[in-house]
Amino acid sequence: MQHRILIVDDHLVVREGLKLLIETSDKYVIVGEAENGRIAIDLVEKLKPDVILMDLYMPVMSGLEAITELRRTNPEIPIVILTTYNEDQLMMKGIEAGAKGYLLKDTGVENLLESIDSAIRGETLLQPEITERIQNYKTKLLKEQSKSKVMLTPREMTILQAIARGSTSKEIAYDIGIAERTVKSKLTSIYNKLGVDSRTEAVVVAIQSGIIHL
Repeated sequence: MQHRILIVDDHLVVREGLKLLIETSDKYVIVGEAENGRIAIDLVEKLKPDVILMDLYMPVMSGLEAITELRRTNPEIPIVILTTYNEDQLMMKGIEAGAKGYLLKDTGVENLLESIDSAIRGETLLQPEITERIQNYKTKLLKEQSKSKVMLTPREMTILQAIARGSTSKEIAYDIGIAERTVKSKLTSIYNKLGVDSRTEAVVVAIQSGIIHL
């Protein structure tokens, strides 16, 4: 019994190339091709393929949009992303949307077929380097989210903004009418909340987290 595959990609040459590569094995047959996500959704209803190979950036409807819709309407059909876009955020979004694999178009035939087989078995197969990158990206997001939730007092915000402008502790104390030691105490509190050890780090983290804007 041959596994039925639907190829979704807006480039004809890519679809033709994939068809030639995949059908070198008698285990698979290409039952349909689509040039965008909207056409793919229509074809899935008619063809009911065993697995879908999905590009991401396409006109009319993107791959991510199509995956989201297909996971709702045909959750039993596995989807493997096959794209040229080597971006951590896209990888994470694709897997979170429900894809069973994420492959780059320069992947080898053996890896492609192995990913298709895994998807048909209901497994999610990711190359080790892609798994690592997704985990690193998630960790980075969590850190950024935690920093964005930092609550600084109005006085601490005033001091942090002054630091960002290059003011010294003495200048800040004079400008806002408090003792210099109080400024230094507030700085210690700011460092602890932001998880940093210096003025420079405090400013960089605050800008990256959207706490202050230059």
